[in-house]
Amino acid sequence: MLVDGTCKTVADYEADFDALKSNAGSTIVRTYSVVDVNVPAYVCQVAATILPAAKAKNVKVILGIWADAQASYDSEKAALLPALTSEYAPYVYALTTGSESLYRGVSAQELLPRIKDTKSSFSKLVSRIGTVDSWNKFQDGTADLILTSGVPNFLMVNAFGYWQHQNINNATATYLDDLQQAIGHIQNLVGLDTIEIWNGETGWPGDGGSNYGDAHASTVNEEKFFKTGVCAALAWGVNVFYFEAFDETWKPKSTGDTGAQGDETHWGAFTDSRTPKFSLIC
Repeated sequence: MLVDGTCKTVADYEADFDALKSNAGSTIVRTYSVVDVNVPAYVCQVAATILPAAKAKNVKVILGIWADAQASYDSEKAALLPALTSEYAPYVYALTTGSESLYRGVSAQELLPRIKDTKSSFSKLVSRIGTVDSWNKFQDGTADLILTSGVPNFLMVNAFGYWQHQNINNATATYLDDLQQAIGHIQNLVGLDTIEIWNGETGWPGDGGSNYGDAHASTVNEEKFFKTGVCAALAWGVNVFYFEAFDETWKPKSTGDTGAQGDETHWGAFTDSRTPKFSLIC
């Protein structure tokens, strides 16, 4: 979405891609849903808008399908079917069904049929099909039914030192340890080369964000985590999605498990005007 909460256009996505490519060398992006309904006044057709921009700028997209409930999955699939044509399939790197669905309490028994349906519906166009979830849901066995089903060949593991309440000086160690635990469990279960694994989210809030225990929001800390954490994971050979590319100043405050409100508008590596906050080259 844009600063005023309205939907991005193809030209807006093209400008985003130009900023990402010129400042970070990034040529793959991800979405969380096919349709964005975060602001009730607008229903943004994400896939139908981002794919023409990806083709124009030679960028690939990992398209997320929101799947916390069967009804949301069905509506997302219905919107994706006309958007994902053979013209745009070369610009889709993967499809992910569910984004931290297990973390939010959806069972593996509920989620797996939706991943299977994505595979049966779209595998002729997109070869990588899978899901995204928090590192601990891979590490603790919650996702084992999905992992051993033979359905997914692509997974993204989310891990944050910040959400572990870590001081910035210990955040990288916590982040990398969490990643290692999740990836290690997956590989011990299904083998080294069966499933392609990425880090789907990590990051740190900049100036204007909320503190979380010993994790203090600041752009200085954001840059430090990027340079020590993100760059370390990349050097380790793990592809990383930084959460997030651009500040989303339109977002309302979120309410956490404790009932406290927090600011999620300042997590971007760029401002909402596409200005990088620090060097994004490792």
